[in-house]
Amino acid sequence: MTREKTHKWLVIVLGLLISVSWIYPFFIIFFGSLKSRAEIFTNTIWIPETFVPENYSRAYEGLEYGRSFLNSLFITTSSIIIIVIFSSMAAYALARNKSKISTGIYFFCALTMLIPFQSVMIPLVSIFGQINFLNRFGLIIMNWGFASSMSIFLYYGAMRSISVSLDEAAYLDGGTPFQIFWRVIFPILRPTTVTVVILNAIRLWNDFLLPSLVINQEGMRTIPLRMYYFFGEYTVQWELALAGLVLAIVPIIVLYIFIQRYIVEGVTKGAVKT
Repeated sequence: MTREKTHKWLVIVLGLLISVSWIYPFFIIFFGSLKSRAEIFTNTIWIPETFVPENYSRAYEGLEYGRSFLNSLFITTSSIIIIVIFSSMAAYALARNKSKISTGIYFFCALTMLIPFQSVMIPLVSIFGQINFLNRFGLIIMNWGFASSMSIFLYYGAMRSISVSLDEAAYLDGGTPFQIFWRVIFPILRPTTVTVVILNAIRLWNDFLLPSLVINQEGMRTIPLRMYYFFGEYTVQWELALAGLVLAIVPIIVLYIFIQRYIVEGVTKGAVKT
């Protein structure tokens, strides 16, 4: 066997091992959700001897899945719409305005990605509490603020790969800056928009810490917050918790499957400037 073939097979085997390591947690969650509580703690093999599909119906009721799903959907969707609209417009203004001020603002936005959430968590919640904004709408505003830096960074890189001649041609045809952006530039940014949507959707859908600090109303809790229902002071309902995890991750996995082909293109869109 030649050195090239040996190298190729080593890469394949390494890739398979890495794939198994990534798939194994999903394997545990899915088959663990079909076990009884006794089987989870007594069996070392995660494939159940007897399937317990009732775990899903019990988890569905315990999560109040319909209401929790709608709460998560409303918060995630509203946050993403605001993030996409304002981040794309901000990136367009910064990319097309060639000045030291715009460049400084862009680098300031990029540097805010380095600030950990935990360092601003307490003062942020305190300020929003003083203005009575510890609710779903306050959470949406916080999500917008924390996601804007990364979103502007992605849009800005993609904007640099779009020729300014498109703007000039549209301007000669009588278009306003607002019309030029939404009718000419924004449709070209579809791969980047999809990337911004999926990256933020995964984070916002699964977020627990920030909603736990902001949302106190019982009927407004998201799916990650309702997952706490299965973890009591003296007992943990692992079989229902794992079933709840499956119900929680299915929507975001379906979204990712449908739009994942745009992600790599969106991330690398600004790698080459034209």
